[in-house]
Amino acid sequence: MQSLGMTPQSRLLLLAALLPALVAAGCSKAAPSAADSRQAHKHHHHPPHEGTPVVLGEEDYHVELVLNTTSGKLQAFVLDGEMENFVRSTVPSIVITAAGGGAAREVELAAVPNPETGETVGDTALFEGQADWLRSAKDFDAVLKSITIRGTTYANVKFNFPRGNDAGD
Repeated sequence: MQSLGMTPQSRLLLLAALLPALVAAGCSKAAPSAADSRQAHKHHHHPPHEGTPVVLGEEDYHVELVLNTTSGKLQAFVLDGEMENFVRSTVPSIVITAAGGGAAREVELAAVPNPETGETVGDTALFEGQADWLRSAKDFDAVLKSITIRGTTYANVKFNFPRGNDAGD
């Protein structure tokens, strides 16, 4: 650099200016390859109540089913696509039809109001129902007949209890 007529102070300033760029270039990650972009994005959802996750649409929302086998009470929590936040629905109830043990059985889950959160029938994220057959229910295929969330209706959603229907999990 001496042949360029640079003083020691100029060389020091030039080095100080170039050093961060050199360090950043050495520490940066390699660009994703074509093989990386062809791999399917896989992520896992963790139901907050350790229940059964049922995907609605293309992971638009989830319904988490939680069963109390002692009482036969089934709860359905409506959640966002990542199962992190509650999402309210306007429907007064949802119906689940289960196949197993010969005959189809239904359970209607009614909207649950909660004055503490301001949730009402027609604006809630929690639905509950009870059926004696749920006390001995261990594994069954089922269909959630219909639920409307934020103007979109999801109908005839198939799932297995307790596995759910999320192929990515």
